[in-house]
Amino acid sequence: MLLFLYTLTFFNYLHIKAENPFCRMMGDPKYPLLSKDGEVTIGAIFAMHSKETLPSFEFTQKPQLLSCSSVNLPDFRLAQIMIFAIEEINRSEMLLPNVSIGYQIYDTCSSRMSSMSATMGLMNGPEFAGGGRCNGKPPIQAIIGETESSATVILSRTTGPFKIPVISHTASCECLSNRKDHPSFFRTISSDYHQSTALVYIVKHFGWSWVGTVNSDNDYGNYGMAIFLNKAQKEGICVEYSEKFYRTEPEKLKKVIDAIKKSTAKVIVAFVSFIEMGLLIDQLSIQNITGFQIIGVEGWITSRSLFSQNSFHVMGGSLGFALRKINFEGFSDYVIKAFWDTAFPCSLSVGNSSQYALNCSRYQDLLALKNYNEDVPEQRYSSHVYKAVYAVAHSLHSLLKCKEQEGCEKDLTIQPQQVVEALKKVNFTVKFGDHVWFDNTGAAVAHYEVVNWQQDLDGSFQFKSVGYYDASLPPDLRFMVNTKNIIWAGRQLEKPSSVCSKSCPPGTRKAAQKARPVCCYDCIPCADGEISNETDSNNCKLCPGEYWSNAEKNICVLKAVEFLSFTEVMGIVLVFFSLFGVGLTVLVAILFYSKKDTPIVKANNSELSFLLLFSLILCFLCSITFIGQPNEWSCMLRHTAFGITFVLSISCVLGKTIVVLMAFKATLPGSNVMKWFGPAQQRLSVLAFALIQVLICVLWLTISPPFPNKNMKYYKEKIILECSLGSTVGFWAVLGYIGLLAVMCFVLAFLARTLPDNFNEAKFITFSMLIFCAVWITFIPAYVSSPGKFTVAVEIFAILASSFGLLFCIFAPKCYIILLKPEQNTKQHMMGKTCKTL
Repeated sequence: MLLFLYTLTFFNYLHIKAENPFCRMMGDPKYPLLSKDGEVTIGAIFAMHSKETLPSFEFTQKPQLLSCSSVNLPDFRLAQIMIFAIEEINRSEMLLPNVSIGYQIYDTCSSRMSSMSATMGLMNGPEFAGGGRCNGKPPIQAIIGETESSATVILSRTTGPFKIPVISHTASCECLSNRKDHPSFFRTISSDYHQSTALVYIVKHFGWSWVGTVNSDNDYGNYGMAIFLNKAQKEGICVEYSEKFYRTEPEKLKKVIDAIKKSTAKVIVAFVSFIEMGLLIDQLSIQNITGFQIIGVEGWITSRSLFSQNSFHVMGGSLGFALRKINFEGFSDYVIKAFWDTAFPCSLSVGNSSQYALNCSRYQDLLALKNYNEDVPEQRYSSHVYKAVYAVAHSLHSLLKCKEQEGCEKDLTIQPQQVVEALKKVNFTVKFGDHVWFDNTGAAVAHYEVVNWQQDLDGSFQFKSVGYYDASLPPDLRFMVNTKNIIWAGRQLEKPSSVCSKSCPPGTRKAAQKARPVCCYDCIPCADGEISNETDSNNCKLCPGEYWSNAEKNICVLKAVEFLSFTEVMGIVLVFFSLFGVGLTVLVAILFYSKKDTPIVKANNSELSFLLLFSLILCFLCSITFIGQPNEWSCMLRHTAFGITFVLSISCVLGKTIVVLMAFKATLPGSNVMKWFGPAQQRLSVLAFALIQVLICVLWLTISPPFPNKNMKYYKEKIILECSLGSTVGFWAVLGYIGLLAVMCFVLAFLARTLPDNFNEAKFITFSMLIFCAVWITFIPAYVSSPGKFTVAVEIFAILASSFGLLFCIFAPKCYIILLKPEQNTKQHMMGKTCKTL
């Protein structure tokens, strides 16, 4: 029952609250650090201090306000350039001529808590409409800020539902390009998509295929590094390690240092925020880790506070992308005089002080900078704040329908959404020449300088500009770097090398190492017949059919052409024996001709002997046709000449064998066989046998003649010039016919070997045919298996061997008797053995 009464009382309280729509400020309002009233107001959020001190929470009294310390000079300069630009516009008669711009600049003290508080302060303001009701309209037209991407994401998501435009000068995270999540976000800096692309350009330009990467574990570092890794992979750049850490994570920072010390990559891509980079440099300096080429980003590469003698020992020679440095005329004097006189709260008189009851103790540390302006020329983000202010001013100029002579229509009510739409259409040029407009993601076009950490002879440090990256140019013109002006890591003048494996020279190809990135490979020589004519070739190219790789495997050269030539040793030897056989046969012919009337020459038909000697000369000479470069005529000549001359020789031997048999048959009583095989019949038989071979050769040459052929199958590295048989049937028919006649001759001679005679020629014919058949039987497998020119040599050897066999076996015994035993060269001696036997 009691619980029911409490519940009823609570809902009644809520109903009463709902009927009372008055706004009430919960807690103390947060006031801007710098402010000025105006007819239109631009808000800003900068981290002008880097440390925040939390009050004690004893829960006995109301907590005190947060206190900030340690001036962050770069962001303080951004606040000053914003005020400088606003005052410049307020003096202008061209832009918002009769409208004054005010500003509210909040200090976040580099704290997320203070950043959210400042955002609420800008969106609401401390004032209320009459009767304590909310006026439903933000007190500002736009917000400039924040400095870091992660903080800007929070700011944009907070203001997004209220359509309040946010223009950042440094938040470059690609995540902010999503118009669905950040519909009212703009920036005068380009997206990190371009910076990550530029990092790939510089790494690839210098041939570094093996790198390590380190990034901040926040939106800025994670998104930027993800884009770099994706593009690097597509360009064939390998990453040995990829580590990340946040400023409050010393354990992860230690892991980063360990990875660097163990790595073989000599290039480190550091997509790191300013604070994380300071911590990383401190650890590298403490552990004396040197010799690494650092590639940086605009977040830290031009931060002079990172320069020291110790840090330069580690970071000297670093390369990176920075925003262009632009000097504003009069700004250096403004920051030491006019700003303190007109815009700094504690310099105001009591009568003109703000209603916020400023406590000047908040500004004591800033007052120390009153006479300091040496850093002003190095401020690279100032131009982006300047352009952001002018972008808001131009959008308001359009919305208020301002005209040069008539001024602006001040009574128009401007809604935040209108400012967002107007910002999408701004298109103007500022006084230092930059063209300002926003693309469809709300970002500006990328323009970067390539800077190099160098030390002058006097020991001073400088950021030397050595190139640029301009995304507005065509892809092949976007990136330029002057290598001659670069001082590399370790103060070296030569570019460092950072590869997992050395380049594979021409003549080799890359073979990936197992379980390692594609940049780690072995160099494998190209196989025979393949080449690679470029460095780091992935594959070897096969040479065309008539080409072969050279010894270095880097060019294709014409294959060596092989044939049995007259100039090589084998050709000379074979020609010598061919001519020797011709000469020897001629000498025998001369000897026989001089002794033609002697019984031993007359025996067994001297005409056949002279015809045999003539055919042997042709056999010896036909072997020469097999030597030399084959052509159409030589191919046809060599095989037909060989076939016909050998048939002629065998025919003569066969005729002589038949004569021997017939002669002994004729001695038998009543035999008249010799009249059927007299000299005329012997000549006709030789002619008939030869004509058959001629007919075979004619058919062979008519149907499918031999032809010169480039044989590239047997040897891959050279071309065998040979005579293709054309018709293999024709070739083996020629050989078969020769073999048939030789077998017939052998059989007949073998039968006649026992016939009685002091000089039975059948014995020598049998032996010659035995040699002839043995040579040609062994020729067949040798011919089939011999490669290239050795095939021709084997055929020539068979021709010479069989020719010498016929010459020596048939004519050597007769020459022996003629020259050494002339007393036996008589008819009586020739017939002596027959008489004895009978």
